[in-house]
Amino acid sequence: MRTVVIDGVEIPETLIAQEAQNHPEATGRAAWTAAGHALALRTLLIARARELGLEAAPERDADGREETPDEALIRALLDAELDVAAPTEAECRRVYDADPTRFRTPPLCEASHILIEAAGGDERSLAAARATAGRLIETLASGGAAFADLARAHSSCPSAALGGSLGQLRPGDLVPEVEDVLEVLQPGEVCPEPVLSRFGWHVLKLDRRSPGRELPFELAEPRIRVHLESRAWTAAAARYAAELTAEARARGVALTLTPEGVVAPSTFTLGDFLADGAAAHRLESWLTASDADLARRLATSAEAAGESVADFVQAALAEFVEEADDERWTKLISAARDAEDPALACVAAVVRAKVAPAKRSFTVVRRV
Repeated sequence: MRTVVIDGVEIPETLIAQEAQNHPEATGRAAWTAAGHALALRTLLIARARELGLEAAPERDADGREETPDEALIRALLDAELDVAAPTEAECRRVYDADPTRFRTPPLCEASHILIEAAGGDERSLAAARATAGRLIETLASGGAAFADLARAHSSCPSAALGGSLGQLRPGDLVPEVEDVLEVLQPGEVCPEPVLSRFGWHVLKLDRRSPGRELPFELAEPRIRVHLESRAWTAAAARYAAELTAEARARGVALTLTPEGVVAPSTFTLGDFLADGAAAHRLESWLTASDADLARRLATSAEAAGESVADFVQAALAEFVEEADDERWTKLISAARDAEDPALACVAAVVRAKVAPAKRSFTVVRRV
């Protein structure tokens, strides 16, 4: 099973491939990268929550969707770790004064309609319903009947009992086909043509229109406060995630995600192990038995640097931990995976990249 290291977390590539489906990006590579970082961050957050001993019961949102246990745990972590100050009245006032015209009530309109359903749903029924709606419009145009009376007699909508009145409407309250027509009508005007929607044919009348009005600061302040709190919380969460990720990256391989998506427990990290240099003193004898050529090159490089082998190795490890990116950590994990002594294999891989390369010999053949 292939794994990669992303933000200090070792992740199976199969999990990243599955997660990539949730990240619509311009390219497959971009989706893969976004998925890897998302999995790494989720792993780090869950591990931190468990480190703090947090527990949380899943909650439901306004639409009835329930959190997963991991989502609940992450929510509890952010609630515990983030301290976001409430915006002051002065901050809210600055936002308002910058552009008061942004804070307005929505435009409203009052409208009425007569709905003529196409009972069969086929072309003949649609045509018959349209003809009926057209005759009603002609009757209204000639003054032969009041709109409310025709609505009570012919409309299939429950608003028929109210003379066709749809009441006070905000943008988005009606289907777009109907809303678009009402926007161009004048108060008191009946649309000269029937309007088709998924409900049937409509005879439409705009009763009155009320443009939005600018809100005073006192009424706009609660909305501004919610906006500023949300923005501050989002920024604080982003900073927290960045700090957690930076700390994990600095430690090399901090955690492992199993193929089942479970965060594997870890008492120390590979980065910590390499940084303390404990294996440096064991490496020379191990290499002499397992890779004599590398042992010789290591001794030569250490001598050229004027250091003991152990000091040279420890310096190389410290440099690797300080500078290695995700790709180098991934290669290190791969190099050690099948070794009999993975720890020493990791150290040897770091040293191999640091010491002088082996001299290559060439045979020159002279052609006659």
